[in-house]
Amino acid sequence: MSYSKWIGAALGWSFGGPIGAILGLALGSLIDGMSTEISSTVFRDQPRQRPQTQPGDFEVSLLILASIVIKADGKQDQRELDFVRNQFVNMYGKERANHAFKLFKEINKQQNISTKQVCLQIRQMMQHASRLQLIHFLFGIAKADEMVTDDEEQQIRTIAGYLGISHNDYESIKAMFYNSSDSAYKILEIDKTATTDDIKKAYRTMAKKYHPDKVIHLGNEHQQGAEEKFKKVQAAYEQLQKERGF
Repeated sequence: MSYSKWIGAALGWSFGGPIGAILGLALGSLIDGMSTEISSTVFRDQPRQRPQTQPGDFEVSLLILASIVIKADGKQDQRELDFVRNQFVNMYGKERANHAFKLFKEINKQQNISTKQVCLQIRQMMQHASRLQLIHFLFGIAKADEMVTDDEEQQIRTIAGYLGISHNDYESIKAMFYNSSDSAYKILEIDKTATTDDIKKAYRTMAKKYHPDKVIHLGNEHQQGAEEKFKKVQAAYEQLQKERGF
C-alpha cells in the first residue's frame, strides 16, 4: 500500500482545523516530492465534516495526543515509543503500523502543538465512546515504562477535560492502571458505601458504557482495544462480588 493510499483511506474531518495543520506539516516532511499525488489522492473532494469518526480520524488523533503525553515529563522513554509501535502493530498489522509510526515520529518533532485546540476539534467531531478509548490508550502509553509520572497524569487529565470527559469517567479509566483498595469501586464509578444493589446497577451501566460495540464504527482493531476496558469492568465487579459475598 502506498503512503498516499494509506493516509487517504479512512480520514474525514482530520484534514481540517488544527489537526489538519499538524498532519499537513508531518506529511510534508514525510512525502516531499509526492505532494501532487497526495493532493490528488487525499485533499481533493474531501468533505469538510463527517457525522461519524472514521478509523483514520481516530488514528491521527491518537498519534497527536500520544506525542503530547510522551513529552509531558520532559523526556521520551524508549519503552513508551515501543508501546506506541507495538500497539499499532497489534491493531493494524505491520505495514500499516509502520506507516503510522513514521507519521508519529514526524508529529513528535513539532514543538508548538496546542493541546486545547486539538482536543476541542476532537471533542466536536468524535463520539464520546471513542474519546474514552483515547484516554484509555494514553494511560497505556504513560504506564509503558511501569510508572505514570505526575506530569503525565496531569497532561492526560488536562486532555480529558478538554475532550469533555467527566471526572468520574476519567477516574474510572485511571483506576484500570492503578492497584489500590478502592480501584474496583472507582472503575464502577461508585464509592465504598455502595450497597449490593448499587454495585449491580453500576456494573450494568459501566458494561453498557464500555461495551466494544460502542466503537464498532472504528473497526475491529479498536473494538479489541475497547474489550480491555470491558474486561476491567467485569473483573472489578467479580472482585466486589467475592469481597461482599453476593
